[in-house]
Amino acid sequence: MPHYRSVGDVPPKRHTQHRDADGRLRFEELMGEEGFSADSSLLYHREIPSAITDARPWDLTGQDTVANHPLKPRHLTLHSLTRGEDWRTADAVTGRRLLLGNGDVRISYAVTGAPSPYYRNGIGDECVYVESGTARVETVFGVLDVRPGDYVVLPRATTHRWLPTGDGPLRLYCVEANSHIAPARRYLSRHGQLLEHAPFCERDLHGPEGPLLAEDDGTTDVDVYVKHRGARGEIVGTVHTQATHPFDVVGWDGCLYPYTFSIHDFEPITGRVHQPPPAHQVFEGDNFVICNFVPRKVDYHPLAIPVPYYHSNVDSDEVMFYCGGDYEARKGSGIGQGSVSLHPGGHAHGPQPGAYERSIGAESFDELAVMVDTFRPLELGEGALAADDPGYAWTWAGRGPAA
Repeated sequence: MPHYRSVGDVPPKRHTQHRDADGRLRFEELMGEEGFSADSSLLYHREIPSAITDARPWDLTGQDTVANHPLKPRHLTLHSLTRGEDWRTADAVTGRRLLLGNGDVRISYAVTGAPSPYYRNGIGDECVYVESGTARVETVFGVLDVRPGDYVVLPRATTHRWLPTGDGPLRLYCVEANSHIAPARRYLSRHGQLLEHAPFCERDLHGPEGPLLAEDDGTTDVDVYVKHRGARGEIVGTVHTQATHPFDVVGWDGCLYPYTFSIHDFEPITGRVHQPPPAHQVFEGDNFVICNFVPRKVDYHPLAIPVPYYHSNVDSDEVMFYCGGDYEARKGSGIGQGSVSLHPGGHAHGPQPGAYERSIGAESFDELAVMVDTFRPLELGEGALAADDPGYAWTWAGRGPAA
């Protein structure tokens, strides 16, 4: 977001000497996008941010995907992925279960109760939706306190960790891009301000709160888990042991930093007849968009049919995560809280049988869902295979393949 912030102790002029009270130089780090040609921030460290004392492989298991073949719609029951008290020892970084992915975006799910390791994604930005639970996200820029309904947007290479703060499980729906993630371009002025027709504004975006962590307790040899690309484009991991604590920043300024946005601050766009999914868009990355469906008044034409019309995703796969309320169009399909539906390009989809008629006369819908539309086909990860509902594809017909 090109929305300038200045936090902590920064010099009056960039790229000039900045010293502490004892005259010792601070170490300036530029964190910028697109090769010095896009948004950036300058961070001022107590110690050299490049200093590492060790590097070893991080074994990223469960990253393989398989084609959705034969092509069919899918229903994934995410809450079935965790049993009993297993979540108490899982964390938000190493505990992710890969659901769906392609070369542009990967979607995973984590149910956690333990602190995560320090982590940075060197491949792309992350947008993590908090389904339930609360957490403190400590970052090199400061702290984000997150709660249910928050999107947590973390720019590429932001060192951070997740610390659950509630008594119950922290449930996270993680969208990892191979690019940057930002609000939809049509909502932005040419200088990057959110326009009047946008369904949210800068007041709804919450950056890290001070004071900065500025760790200076003599901690040495801190492990940071780094996700990055291998020589053939595959996703691999490395653990860097940093010589000093990564959260030693005493000040920063710029337009690149993590922030939160609550789904409850999205102001829905409605009309006399059914509005298409772009009306619900929040963010976008390369070859994908993120939308959300929130409680709202529905279509008010006297002959309106409030649920969606049947549609073919000619250019995209549609992934819907059902995270609250009662999704009218899917009644009778087994979909509920914690479900994900995958409706792939090449297959016409729409409301379940009976939903068309039931919706007539409705004045409002009480539903909460996060949608990711991709413009290249998605493959299935191990989490999707483990949570797949084998009967979902046949629910529109009421019967499956003949025995």
